[in-house]
Amino acid sequence: MSNKIRQFRLAIQSSGRLREDSLEYMGSLGAEFGETAERRLIQSCQNFNLAIVSVRHSDIPRYVASGAADYGICGANVLTELNMTAKVVTALPFGFCKLVIAVPESSNMQTIADLEGERIATAYPGSLERWLQDQGIHAAIIPIRGSVEATVELNLADAICDLTQSGRTLKAHQLVPLATILESQAVLIQSPHASKPFFELIQSQLKYETVR
Repeated sequence: MSNKIRQFRLAIQSSGRLREDSLEYMGSLGAEFGETAERRLIQSCQNFNLAIVSVRHSDIPRYVASGAADYGICGANVLTELNMTAKVVTALPFGFCKLVIAVPESSNMQTIADLEGERIATAYPGSLERWLQDQGIHAAIIPIRGSVEATVELNLADAICDLTQSGRTLKAHQLVPLATILESQAVLIQSPHASKPFFELIQSQLKYETVR
């Protein structure tokens, strides 16, 4: 029987700004990764008993819930979209964004009541559907994977529901926010199967590094 100690696993986004911020955050806690961290799906930390698991952003909560990963860093909006509860260890100082409904600058839609009967394209149908129900609005939800900004110009939708940070992408497509569904930022979540709280793990690894 192997006596090898199991590595703790942290699931993060496989690519994109949130991945970069997550690695930078772990670095601020003392974790060190080699240059291959950007190329491997499972990358061991050089000085902690921890491995980074790179997965699709929307899959992170499922990895954590199942115990396939002990911890995860994801946007709070992902938990909302999946309608999943998770143990949030802490909110993190990055990944700030808003999920908004946006309409064309030339649109006659001025209030959320004007969305009644309209078509709304989104990559976040779960969040949008619950919000519309709460508002008592009946609208057609058009699920779209990826960028949705062009759907209005192509007459596939009358409005969109999408994440925005600076608003520049919306402006580039002549769209303006009509309503904010939720505000989000990155959160660190922990699996119910994790054998050690996240910051306890970090402290134990730092102490080990000090005496090694």
